[in-house]
Amino acid sequence: MQPSFSSPALGLLLSLVPYVAALTLKSTGGTLMLGDIPYYVPATPYTTVSVRGLGRLQSVNGLSPVTVIGATASNATAGSLGSILAGFATDDVWNPDFLQGVLVQQTGSGPRYPSGSTSLPGSNQTSVIVSVASNASSPIPNGPYFLLANGALYQPLRLYSDFAGAFTQPLVPGPDGFYAALPAALPGIQSPAIGVPSRLYYTRTASKPLAGVRTGIKDIYDIAGLKTSDGNRAWYGFYPPATANSVPVQRLIDAGAILVGKLKTSQFANGERATADWVDYHSPFNPRGDGYQDPSSSSSGAGAGAATYPWLDLTLGSDTGGSIRGPSQVQGLFGNRPSHGLVDLTGVMPLAPELDTAGFLCRDPTIWKAAGTALYADLPFYKTYPQTIQTLNFPTNASTQASSAALIFLTKLQTFLNVKTTTALNLTTSWTASKPAGAPATLVSLLNTTYPTLISKQQTRLVRDPFYAAYAAVHDGRRPFVDPAPLARWAYGDSLPGSALEQAQTNKTVFMNWFNSNILLNDSTTCSDSLILYTAGSDTAYRNEYIKAPTVPFGFSTSRISVFAEVPDVVVPVGQASYRSTITNHTEVLPVTVNLMAAKGCDGMLFNLIEDLTAAGILEIPQTGQTIAGGEILLKRGMVGL
Repeated sequence: MQPSFSSPALGLLLSLVPYVAALTLKSTGGTLMLGDIPYYVPATPYTTVSVRGLGRLQSVNGLSPVTVIGATASNATAGSLGSILAGFATDDVWNPDFLQGVLVQQTGSGPRYPSGSTSLPGSNQTSVIVSVASNASSPIPNGPYFLLANGALYQPLRLYSDFAGAFTQPLVPGPDGFYAALPAALPGIQSPAIGVPSRLYYTRTASKPLAGVRTGIKDIYDIAGLKTSDGNRAWYGFYPPATANSVPVQRLIDAGAILVGKLKTSQFANGERATADWVDYHSPFNPRGDGYQDPSSSSSGAGAGAATYPWLDLTLGSDTGGSIRGPSQVQGLFGNRPSHGLVDLTGVMPLAPELDTAGFLCRDPTIWKAAGTALYADLPFYKTYPQTIQTLNFPTNASTQASSAALIFLTKLQTFLNVKTTTALNLTTSWTASKPAGAPATLVSLLNTTYPTLISKQQTRLVRDPFYAAYAAVHDGRRPFVDPAPLARWAYGDSLPGSALEQAQTNKTVFMNWFNSNILLNDSTTCSDSLILYTAGSDTAYRNEYIKAPTVPFGFSTSRISVFAEVPDVVVPVGQASYRSTITNHTEVLPVTVNLMAAKGCDGMLFNLIEDLTAAGILEIPQTGQTIAGGEILLKRGMVGL
């Protein structure tokens, strides 16, 4: 029997046609191995070239590894190409396997580089060399590519394992300035793949000081096309992807920074101890020492990533009460809490707007300074430095390795600056002598509850209450899960009257005005009339120890000065101190750092000073690994593919 148009079977078939016609099928790129190195090849080519004479190259899925080299008539020789390739050897994405095909992109008039087969320095294979047309206004950048037979040329990303658990999500750039999650993976347990492009593609300029700088972003900053987690699973699942970049992220992109992923934050940027306080996500691993020290918080992923991965150049964190300085201290990095208000924080999750700042954690002070220049608009960069130092709770004798390292740095700094005066600052005495009329007798009386009041009252108002209400509206009145630490702080805020917020703001302002008029003053020649130095110690904080329930962060300490006074406070690594690890049963070492504070707005002077101290050999660039001098992370020993 032939089916008719009224046949149920045919009717069912016809009902499926619109669905089939609407089917969308698209490539998201793919992964492949070149030698023993994994790569991600995006779906969209960088450009298309006309190539003749390459012949048959080894390929996978039609993709052949090739190298693009720019040349002129004057250097289109085998020797010149060899010199160019020698510079490629420092790049971690390019490797000699990309030399089976070489595309010479020659600019200018004159003889062209001869096509043919030859052996190039550093290669164990015969390379096929061909010339390709050059667009003088937008030449193809030097470096590694994958080529299809139709001339489509792709810029690959090398894939690295996030074995330290520093990232929440890797990313790749998409169309129209948006980003997308990297659709690639590597073998391993809970280790996402992070893709990085070749540094050979980029050239830093005055307008693009961060060109090619691989940058990780703390996951409280919006990135267009990606969801923001704020360290909370319910928040990540509930809200849609961001439609615009936060202001700080956009400034870094405009300066040429290459975003490679979002980095873990303790929940809602509140302080949390590894491992007990981290419930929704696991705290990143601090690579220093035995590998089981707390990475500090809340910029935990930013610190762990910068200390662990040589392929990561810069991380953007935030500091409200110490969230950049803490991770920088325990992992021996350069880090800065900037003067408050230097950059608009639109698109950034708030903790307390009166205290929130955006800053960096990194290993190279030159990149640090370039990032500061890009992020903090119109910042003056003084090159004349203060000749007065004030020390605050600073070591007075070399009784420990940590105190010895701090004192050696102080001595070298005094010599470098030709310091005329070094005094031990006593804030208690100074306050008693010059406190404003009507102010409390002690700083503790003034500020003991100021910080917890500001962060709890502001975050409940700006973050928690809107979140709870929106979540309940679509989940039948339910509340989302929140870690214990934020809950403890929010509960404290709920216990306070509405007037407590205004009083805390007043107390902060009283201290700020007093401090900036009596302790750290601006100077027309050196920006700041003096520098304040303090240390954070190098104590152990094991992540496998049971701890008490989270508490409210009452009190006033040295690290709170910059928080309330709105002055820049930077961390510099100065040495290491040994300890006997209860994990390895061996003697290990942890970083020793010193903090420097200057008058408000003098961030540029500090960036210049630290760059100069590094150039003079007084400060050293910390390395990734088990110690700030380098060394393979204990976890990695004997592991393959990391």
